[in-house]
Amino acid sequence: MHWTHLPVALVEENGVMIFSGSAVVDWNNTSGFGTATQPAVVAIYTGHQVSPELEAQNLAFSTDRGRTWKKFSGNSVLNIDSRSFRDPKVFWHAPTKKWVMVVSHADDKTLGLYGSRDLKKWESLSTFGPAGAHNKRNWECPDLFELPVEGKPEQKKWVLQVALGGGAVNGGSGGEYFVGTFDGKEFHIDNPPDVVLWADYGKDDYAAVSWSDIPASDGRRLWLGWMNNWQYADKIPTHPWRGAMTVPRVLTLKQTDQGLRLAQRPAAELQRLRGEHKQYSDVRVKPDAPFVPGLSGASLEIIAEFEPGSATEFGLKVRKSASEQTVVGYDGQLFVDRIESGMTDFSPEFPGTSKFTSSWIARRWRCSGTTAMS
Repeated sequence: MHWTHLPVALVEENGVMIFSGSAVVDWNNTSGFGTATQPAVVAIYTGHQVSPELEAQNLAFSTDRGRTWKKFSGNSVLNIDSRSFRDPKVFWHAPTKKWVMVVSHADDKTLGLYGSRDLKKWESLSTFGPAGAHNKRNWECPDLFELPVEGKPEQKKWVLQVALGGGAVNGGSGGEYFVGTFDGKEFHIDNPPDVVLWADYGKDDYAAVSWSDIPASDGRRLWLGWMNNWQYADKIPTHPWRGAMTVPRVLTLKQTDQGLRLAQRPAAELQRLRGEHKQYSDVRVKPDAPFVPGLSGASLEIIAEFEPGSATEFGLKVRKSASEQTVVGYDGQLFVDRIESGMTDFSPEFPGTSKFTSSWIARRWRCSGTTAMS
């Protein structure tokens, strides 16, 4: 939950910029960059060259816990002479005793799977796609991991996630996922290839990537996303800062009438940030008599439970003032309305209402979330 700002790790050199990727701890020193007692942290990233335009996968390593980095002298380690080949996610696949990379062929809307014994030499394993929302913008920032099914920890499935540069469910960029099997070489989806499963129905959760080396004693799969959208990412004011990460989320699979679906919950560590709390119960709300608790603060965590009764619309107004508010509620669809969410005039795509249609109607609704001053 708490991060320390360190110096820039890798910088552009010789016309090669540092694009997205991932990092692993080479516990078994397969790369030879570290030792048995001091394993190296190895970053696998896309080197983006502007002229001539080229994207290839490079390595850098650190033997001091990521404080300083050295680029591999043998870069690039994977080059297919492409201008849209980026964002490698690498993890150790224990059953086949090799490193596996999933990387985007962005313009083709496909993903390449590659394998390596030492992180330096890579062989092609298979290609996935096009599938899902492949008629949208380019594919980026993939991830591949195994998840348990809620209530059935012995049952596991693989999830393949990919970010879309545009055309997501509520406009602009977003992410979709596929549920299936992975044998160390090929990923096969369980659903028909034209089924689209959205990873998030909000506007601002892009290119989420998970940690692949959480200790087995913990057992969770957590990820973070970029809390932004390509519709306006380069238009948001830069003062005092631009962009942020989402809160960390714990991932599982949940069985539904439509099949297995990705479930996400805020990480329990968020509770460490809690301070003073207030509780209200048995509150009756009417259209002409809203409940106003009089809470204020730079950041708030809200857990609310509704029994709608005959009401057709209900929800919360947060960060409310005389001229500003954000509305989270239900009117037949779950929605987040940020039409009046502060300064929104930097882009016509930022204000608006994001909606999610549920296939079931509950007699009792429970929602939780955090709101912070920005």
